[in-house]
Amino acid sequence: MAKPSKVDFLVVGAGVAGLRAAVELARHGEVLVVTKESLGESNTHYAQGGIAVAMEGDEDIALHVDDTVNAGDGLVYRPAAEALASEGPLRVAELIEWGANFDRESGAAGQFLRTREGAHSRPRILHASGDATGAEISRALADYARVHKRIRFAEWTRVSALLCGDGRVIGAELASAEPARTALRAAGRRPVRAHHRVAARSILIAAGGAGQVYSDTTNPAVATGDGIALAAQLGLPKDGTSCEGQRAGAELADMEFYQFHPTALAVTGAPRFLVSEALRGEGAYLRNGRGERFMERYDARLELAPRDVVARAIAREMLADPSAPPGAANPATRTVYLDMRHVRDIDILARFPGISAFLAQYGLDLRRDLIPVGPAAHYLMGGIRTDLGGRTSIAGLYAAGEAACTGVHGANRLASNSLLEGLVFGARAAQAMLSDSLPLVAVESAGPAPKHVTAREAKQIETLAAALRASMWAHAGLLRDESALRQGLVDEAACTSALAKIAATGHTSRRLSEAQSLCQAARAILVSALARTESRGAHFRNDFPRRDDKRFRKHSVLGSDGRVRFEAW
Repeated sequence: MAKPSKVDFLVVGAGVAGLRAAVELARHGEVLVVTKESLGESNTHYAQGGIAVAMEGDEDIALHVDDTVNAGDGLVYRPAAEALASEGPLRVAELIEWGANFDRESGAAGQFLRTREGAHSRPRILHASGDATGAEISRALADYARVHKRIRFAEWTRVSALLCGDGRVIGAELASAEPARTALRAAGRRPVRAHHRVAARSILIAAGGAGQVYSDTTNPAVATGDGIALAAQLGLPKDGTSCEGQRAGAELADMEFYQFHPTALAVTGAPRFLVSEALRGEGAYLRNGRGERFMERYDARLELAPRDVVARAIAREMLADPSAPPGAANPATRTVYLDMRHVRDIDILARFPGISAFLAQYGLDLRRDLIPVGPAAHYLMGGIRTDLGGRTSIAGLYAAGEAACTGVHGANRLASNSLLEGLVFGARAAQAMLSDSLPLVAVESAGPAPKHVTAREAKQIETLAAALRASMWAHAGLLRDESALRQGLVDEAACTSALAKIAATGHTSRRLSEAQSLCQAARAILVSALARTESRGAHFRNDFPRRDDKRFRKHSVLGSDGRVRFEAW
C-alpha cells in the first residue's frame, strides 16, 4: 500500500496504547499507524499475567488506587493512578464490546474469573486463555481497527526522524524496517529501501519500552526504545534544523526505574521466557537451591510481595553467599526455583496452557518439576515525560503506554497495570490530540534513500549491541553502585562512538537505528541511576541502600542538556 504524504494523526506503535488511540482518533480524522514489524508484534502481544480492573464499584476503585500507590514506593503521581483506576472499567467494557474474550468461571454464567497477583489487596485480574491476555487484547483491538476506513497501517516501517516546523512537530520521516537481506533472499524477495515523509497534525509515540537494552529480558526483539530515542533526540533532524523556540529533545522522566520481573525461565539455551506472576497468585512457592522457601526473610507478603522486592530477594538468593554485605565479590552461582507441585485445586495445564507448552519443550512440567527462574528486565516505569493527556514537552508530540511517563507507576509498577495503562492513557492521549486541534503543516519531500550498511558493518553493529546489552545487565541491573554505573557509561560512550562512525558513512539499516536507540536509552538509565543516590522501588544502590524521602521523594527529569533534575509532582 502506498504511504500517504499527509494524515491528520500519525501513531507510532501498534500495541494496546497505539491501537486504542487510533480508534479514538479515527472518529475525527485520517490515521496512519506505523509499526516496524507485522501488526500484533509488540510487548502487548506477549503480556501473560492479565489486566487489572476494579469492577466492583467505588470501593474497589479506591483500593486499586491505594494498591498502585503503595506498590510505587512513594513516587506514584496520585492523579494518574486515580485516572487509571476510575477510567479502567469503562475502557475494559469497551474492549469486551469490541470482541475481547476474557476467562469466565465454570458454572457461573457471566462471571469473569478474577485472580490476585502480587501487591493487590483483592482479586481483580482478568485473564484470557489462562496466560495469553496480551495476545487476546492485541487481537481484539487489531481486528476492530483493521475494519475502520479511516485507519491505515504501515507495517514493516520505522520512523527514522521526527520533523519540526512552526515551533512544533509537524511530521515524520519513514523508512523500511524489513528483515535482514539474508532472510528476504531466502524468501525470494529483494530488500526495499523505502524513504518517505508524511505530514501530520500531531504524532503519538506509543512504541513501547526498551527491554532489549539488557541482555536478560522478557521483552521481544522489537523493544529497543525507538520511540523514546526519537523524542529525546528531537530537534536534530538530518537537515540540522531544530524546533523553533524549543530546546532540542523532549524531556524524559524516571528512567532509572526499570522493573525486573522476578521469574523468567533460567534454563541454559532457552529464551528468558516470562513465567507469569499469576502462578504465584495461584499459590506457587519460591525455593532456593537448598529447597527452602526464603521470602519470609524479605517481606511478610511472601511470594505476593511487590515485584521489586521479590526480584531482589531472588537475586540475593542466587549469590554464592546471600548473607555477604553489598558490594563484596559475590557471583551469582546458585539456582532459585518456582514450585507448584503442591497446588492441587486448579487444573494447571488448563489454567496456564501457554506456559505449560513452552516448558514442555525443555522437559519441564509445572505439576511435577521445580522450575528454574531468575529476574529479567521486563518493564520501564520511566519514559517520555507527559501530562495526563499524553502531551510531551514539545508541541505536537504526544506519548502513551510504556514509552511514556505520567508517574502512574512511581518507582515500581503494580502487577497487571500495564495493559490497563495502555487502554486508559492511549484514549486520553487521543482526546488531547483532538482537543489541541493543531493545523496541518506541509513538509518537504524526502531526499534519495540512503544506502544499506555493508555486511561487515552489519556484523559490527550486532557485536556492539550485544556488548552494550551485556554491560547494562552487569552494571545497571538489579543491584547498582557508582563504580558500576560509571563503567556502564564508559561502555555506552564507546558503543555510541562506534555506531556514529558507521552512520557517518551515510549508510543505514533498521539494526543501526535500533542500536543507536539502545545507546540513548542506556545513557538515560545510567545518568538517572547515578543521580538518584538512594534506593527506592526498582532502583537499588548498594552504596546508598536506604530510601531518602527528604531529598528524593521526587521524580527525575532528564533534560535535553543531558542533566538530571528532581521535581515533586
